[in-house]
Amino acid sequence: MKKIGLIILAGGKGTRMNQEVPKVLTEINGVSLIEKLLGSVGKFFDKSDIYIVVGYKGEDVINKLNDEYNFIWQKEQLGTGHAVIQCREELKGRYENILILYGDTPFITEKTLKLLMDLHLDSNSIFSMITLKIDNFEKENAPYWKFGRIIRDEEDNVIKIIEFSDSTDYEKNITEINPAIYCVKDAWLWSNLDDIRNNNIQNEYYLTDLVFLANNQGLDIKTLQVNDNIELMGINSRDDLKIAKKSHKFDA
Repeated sequence: MKKIGLIILAGGKGTRMNQEVPKVLTEINGVSLIEKLLGSVGKFFDKSDIYIVVGYKGEDVINKLNDEYNFIWQKEQLGTGHAVIQCREELKGRYENILILYGDTPFITEKTLKLLMDLHLDSNSIFSMITLKIDNFEKENAPYWKFGRIIRDEEDNVIKIIEFSDSTDYEKNITEINPAIYCVKDAWLWSNLDDIRNNNIQNEYYLTDLVFLANNQGLDIKTLQVNDNIELMGINSRDDLKIAKKSHKFDA
């Protein structure tokens, strides 16, 4: 059994992008978001160990990537948790751990990914994740305003993630946010996904609910805090795209 398999979520339309092109195929300097991401993860994963979840215009994504990866269809857009569930039949028991990334997060570096995977493996963690700490939500930090907030207890343990649409005014002012990058034990992931519920404003199955489940089970959630606001940004709107285009990190 291999140590780690990779799931990339790439099924979203990206409504706020105001385009017909799938969000992950948005280009900067002639390179699509997902191609940039694959360039980084390719340092650690063979193509046979990369599983890309496609949905909206998935054929376009598959054709762009020359059918070189494993593609899994999410026929209905019911949330990130639902997207990962589609991978269970194909992946369960094939790997010891699963790394989960989003296809619209192109700037993540090999260094950060290695730090997360090393933290997860060296500590024999069941659930590990990256968090991002910023000073405020102004200017280049504006794209993070609608990200989920990290909720910690008095002993600084992560206990849950609150999605922006479900958060209170107090929680919206929390400046440690969730860029949605996780590394999870395979067996624990597949046995807990069915416990995710869609009792939220969006009526979607949030992958972030796994953090709440892990905490309720008394698990020690390992976190890698990153302070680079550009590295972890997701491209979710035209404004985000403008910020990304100004970044020196997106080299063709």
